[in-house]
Amino acid sequence: MEASMASSFQQAARRAVFLAALLPWAAAQAQVQAGPGTWSSNQTWATDTVNGGALTGYYYWPATNPTLAGKRALVLVLHGCAQTAAGDVIDSGTDKGYNWKGVADQYGAVILAPNATGNLYGSHCWDWAKSTHSRTTGHSGILLDLINRFVSNPQYAIDPKQVYVAGLSSGGAQTMVMGCLAPDIFAGVGINAGPPPGVSTTQIGAVPSGYTATTAANNCKNLAGTSVSEFATQVAGVIWGTSDYTVAQGYGPLDAAAMRIVYGGTLTKGAAVSVATGGSNLPYTDANGKVRTSEITVTGMGHAWPAGTGGQNSNYVDATKVNYPSFVMDFWFRNNLRAARAAAPTMNSCSASVSGSTVTVNGAGTSTSGTIGSYRVVLNGPTPVDDAAAGSGASFTKAYTARADGYYSGSVTATDSATGLTSSACTISQFLVGTAPALQPPGGLAVGASTASSIALSWNAVNGATGYNLYRNGVKVNAAALTATGYTDTGLAASTSYSYQVSSLGNGGVESARSGSVTGSTSSGFVCTATTASNYAHVQAGRAHDSGGYALANGSNQNMGLDNTFYTATLAQTSSGYYIIGNCP
Repeated sequence: MEASMASSFQQAARRAVFLAALLPWAAAQAQVQAGPGTWSSNQTWATDTVNGGALTGYYYWPATNPTLAGKRALVLVLHGCAQTAAGDVIDSGTDKGYNWKGVADQYGAVILAPNATGNLYGSHCWDWAKSTHSRTTGHSGILLDLINRFVSNPQYAIDPKQVYVAGLSSGGAQTMVMGCLAPDIFAGVGINAGPPPGVSTTQIGAVPSGYTATTAANNCKNLAGTSVSEFATQVAGVIWGTSDYTVAQGYGPLDAAAMRIVYGGTLTKGAAVSVATGGSNLPYTDANGKVRTSEITVTGMGHAWPAGTGGQNSNYVDATKVNYPSFVMDFWFRNNLRAARAAAPTMNSCSASVSGSTVTVNGAGTSTSGTIGSYRVVLNGPTPVDDAAAGSGASFTKAYTARADGYYSGSVTATDSATGLTSSACTISQFLVGTAPALQPPGGLAVGASTASSIALSWNAVNGATGYNLYRNGVKVNAAALTATGYTDTGLAASTSYSYQVSSLGNGGVESARSGSVTGSTSSGFVCTATTASNYAHVQAGRAHDSGGYALANGSNQNMGLDNTFYTATLAQTSSGYYIIGNCP
């Protein structure tokens, strides 16, 4: 009995540490602070007294609002062996890498990308294969310290019930270690090609004889210790490729089965669902219909992180397969068993009226979770307004005096006093204060995407305009007034340049002067094709030519190697008679 009480007390104390930082935030009912929306510079965090060195890395703090419970999620992303946070997880040169930025913006989540300290196993791996793991030392200890640094800092507004971890290879194995060691901290895990606890570095290529899902589950529960009850509200995703010959493919389903054993209860196997780009996802649901584990088998993928379109495509990162960050974030958010799912308040109405130079804004909203603690009024115009304390309660009315003449538009949002959640914006349509200014031509005319027969254009809206005219080479394109601030000009000749201008239309048929001109060009219409063949076949087919016994690609003159049947190359024809080595751009 005394041991049980001590265990409960320790567990409650750990939770208190992570929850305490958010109490001031909740009490103040403050808005979630927007971040810079860029990856940070290289940071230095805790010192690793076991493996050596200091934990360094990067974090992404989005400018967007969180999507669940009015608080941000925190995702710890762990690279694989022979990878780095800078070069592969975030790819700082182009901001792609593992491709986490897009989903971070979508969900308003903070992403952590640390580097493994020391030089374990000769390739800067995580220490997943250690026989013992601690919440206070080694890689597990410094990573939990990193999590606590962000959860305990109120500026990030992290919800301790929305903390997740994912990784590849040694990072995938460390992900499982972290999820098992601290199930009270991690609400969800994403294991990519990671061996389970109890496997050595010499056993990654094949599942050891006698090592089963039960073996892995027992090891996992032993790591959890007194936190084992927290598995009841954790979820796990596992993913691997059918062409992975580095980490045994058998570890994928074994990891997932082990987590189901750890979670306990009756879990029902669902129908396999096809995954775009090739593969399938196999879900298992609990008695409440919640998906607890997900198993994705990716067809044709080797040992790699599946980043999807937008990620890098090198050094164990595959941009041609499923977008795993997008998938696993959706999986975590849909099936999180810890976070409150309160609904955001609703704006029922908003309007603005004008009397002289005074603008009076009215609004009304409702909230099912409590009461509306504040309304925010934003007015865009000659004398703008951004008032986060316009009123509270079921409705409000507020007057803004001394507004300069001109056109205005705006919005009103409501924030719940209990949850901190903010409604969608209620739009205030354009209105006029004082005398209407002269009608101006649109600014920002820009050329967008083009094809062999079309060019897309866009421009900025003009106050007081009822429509627009578009001119191509001085001749009006549209028969009727354009009401949108964009238009796609079609029926054009291929490989041809055109000059465009746009004008504004007002009441009574008034037309403004034309804007400055921009030039757009149609493409040639050529479709790139790629061919893989021997160098000899490429030369014979006219895609390459022989020079001193070497095959050179026609057009680019890139050296493909010896001109014989034993050398193979892929050539992409990017324009008539022009070939490059590799696939089409």
